[in-house]
Amino acid sequence: MARIPAAEIEQLKSDVSVECLVEAAGIALKKSGKDRIGTCPFHDDSEPSLVVTPAKNLWHCFGCQIGGGPLDWVMKFKGVSFRHAVELLKADPSLAAQGDAPVKRATVRALPSPVTFDADDQALLNQSVSYYHETLKQSPEALAYLKARGLDHPELVERFVLGYANRTLGLRLPEKNRLSGADIRTRLQKIGIYRESGHEHFNGSLVVPVLDDAGNVTEVYGRKIRDDLRKGTPLHLYLPGPHRGVWNEQALAENKEIILCEALIDAMTFWCAGFTNVTAAYGVEGFTDDHLAAFRKYGTERVLIAYDRDDAGNRAAEKLAAQLMEQGIECLRVLFPKGMDANSYALKLTPAAHSLGLVLRQAEWIGRGRQPDAVPAVPAAAQDFPMPPPAAPLAVPLAAMADDADAEPPIESAGDELLIVQGDRQWRGARLEKEPVARADAREPASAAHAGGGGRLPRRHARPVRGARPRCIHPASGDRAGVARRHDQERYGPCAVEAGNAAGRSDPSKHQAEKHGAADVGRG
Repeated sequence: MARIPAAEIEQLKSDVSVECLVEAAGIALKKSGKDRIGTCPFHDDSEPSLVVTPAKNLWHCFGCQIGGGPLDWVMKFKGVSFRHAVELLKADPSLAAQGDAPVKRATVRALPSPVTFDADDQALLNQSVSYYHETLKQSPEALAYLKARGLDHPELVERFVLGYANRTLGLRLPEKNRLSGADIRTRLQKIGIYRESGHEHFNGSLVVPVLDDAGNVTEVYGRKIRDDLRKGTPLHLYLPGPHRGVWNEQALAENKEIILCEALIDAMTFWCAGFTNVTAAYGVEGFTDDHLAAFRKYGTERVLIAYDRDDAGNRAAEKLAAQLMEQGIECLRVLFPKGMDANSYALKLTPAAHSLGLVLRQAEWIGRGRQPDAVPAVPAAAQDFPMPPPAAPLAVPLAAMADDADAEPPIESAGDELLIVQGDRQWRGARLEKEPVARADAREPASAAHAGGGGRLPRRHARPVRGARPRCIHPASGDRAGVARRHDQERYGPCAVEAGNAAGRSDPSKHQAEKHGAADVGRG
């Protein structure tokens, strides 16, 4: 039940004059010291027993033994409830003073009705939401709630027609014991504003309507502004039936990147922080076909899923991402600290524009679209270009070519020269005799027995040539320019010549010829 703030009650008690209310009821008051006296309208009073004290703004009847302030007078004289008396005095104190005689119980409403009785259902829903909107702007309690949630943006209330239901709608409708009163309550129950019990469905709630392009209400969300309610009282309410519409649909039309929240309070938190490209589902399982259709209609390309960071929110975000990626929409997960949602996070880390911007920039990428089911067709423009002709078959199979590449090149011997032929290339070189070089410490001349011997020089007798650079000949050239060191090393092993002495022989071939004989050294 929505409560009337104490400050509002005290203000009415001090602003509305009891003396004026009594005189407006047709009762003549006479001065008696500091007080005013007159006949009491609530009993048969032959002598004045009603006393009004202007200094204290109170009244009292010594015959009835009743009294009070302005609200008590209106309740007694008009036969209305305390809340109804408050509404009467807030609307117009003259309404509360009208009447020739006290009414035991009023059956005719003095307050104007905010709805027209002959309106269709859509117009009736729009009028009800409009009434809640005006109520919010005059309700300190509801405005304080918005401020506590960080939603006190100057444009938020007007742009999204936020409202407040405080159980005063019924005070402006005819009593249900009248035909018109019963009929209008039945229709309000049909559209979800009233319950079967006769109470307002969104009583005590902040009202957030969902509007379509034409400004018609398609859905209403209600959030109780008090948390100290009876155990089991739901804090979140919607109109009966399936959810319809998309909140802040204009953002989808203006942006290809959308922030999608789990609840409308979270979405409004983003909006107030400057991130206006935001919308909301209706809870963890509240992403509807209307949302998906709107994404398709406006060509949404990327969705940042800003659901609560709890088990339910994580499961719902994962399920939603798979659904959106099936439609080719890129998805990212906005990760709040564990156990927090957008509103609680923004309230804890201020300013909200900075903290929310941080989690948006750090959103975790989930995926982009799906793999196409078929290879796309070749564009018509590409079909005009001629296709290249097929390659001619190879003259030699690849397997044969591989075998040839691994085969040893043929070597021909012509006297003391070697001729290596591979394809169109030829290499010429001097024959290196097969006699091994004697150990340097043995100081023995080369044996004649080694001159015609075969085999490679023992590796342990080989020494590198210092300062010697091989001279090479061009492939297929008949002019010999020197011995190719690479060929000697690859085919005959390391060079088996000794370096020149300290005097510096520039031609190691001559040095070897002097030491071992010309037959043991390749000629350059």
